[in-house]
Amino acid sequence: MQTLGLIAISTIFAASSAMADMSILVQSTTSTKNSGLYDYLLPMIKSDTGITVNVVAVGTGAAIKNAMNCDGDVLLVHSRQREDKFVADGYARRRYDIMYNDFVIIGPAADPAGIAGSKNIASAMAKIATSKSIFASRGDDSGTHGKEKSLWKVANIDQTAGSGDWYRETGSGMGATLNAAVGMGAYSLSDRASWSAHGNKGDFKIMVEGDDQLFNLYGAMLVSAKKCPTVKSKEGQAFIDWLISKKGQSAIATFRLNGKQLFFPNAD
Repeated sequence: MQTLGLIAISTIFAASSAMADMSILVQSTTSTKNSGLYDYLLPMIKSDTGITVNVVAVGTGAAIKNAMNCDGDVLLVHSRQREDKFVADGYARRRYDIMYNDFVIIGPAADPAGIAGSKNIASAMAKIATSKSIFASRGDDSGTHGKEKSLWKVANIDQTAGSGDWYRETGSGMGATLNAAVGMGAYSLSDRASWSAHGNKGDFKIMVEGDDQLFNLYGAMLVSAKKCPTVKSKEGQAFIDWLISKKGQSAIATFRLNGKQLFFPNAD
């Protein structure tokens, strides 16, 4: 009887261990989590695959560093150049298109730079700089910060010349930067999902949208087991496979915040 009891206990522990293994860690961006997208998707993924997905939401730069340090099974971010380098450096075998949305410039109703309604991002950025209107930058090496720097370059503006004057770097995430922008009456660049989910809008509104330069693409990568032997490759790939499946893509498309679609599926 004692032997049977030990066998039963061992079986319970083995089952518990197996269940524990059915979990993964995803290094991801703040926009996907703060918008509520994961709250919407993860219960479906758990139901369909049995996998519990734990998300670390940080800026893209930090997410990539964490994944390179083997602190994660899957990377899901929005900085194509750095994603391609992540793959080229051997940290993942391939990158998967998951979805897209766009960036917007938000600003106060007073609109000191006179950019409201513009669809030309280069012109709008130039007007902000030449009028020395306050601009709040994340300044945190995130995907949004990287996009912002590329937009200043497109506008042929050296924004660092205004650092500490009209150009203010918060060194913070999207939510904190938007709060700072509202507090200072400053313009800022935000992904649309983060702005839609942000509660403290004051009299701020979207000033610039619709330029092709504002396209925002999200990709997912399974961290390489060669680089990181502890990666849960089977479960991580199952998570990605669900996202790119017809059901996953449909779920992304049907996610709404305040009645608005925030992400648009684009898996191959």
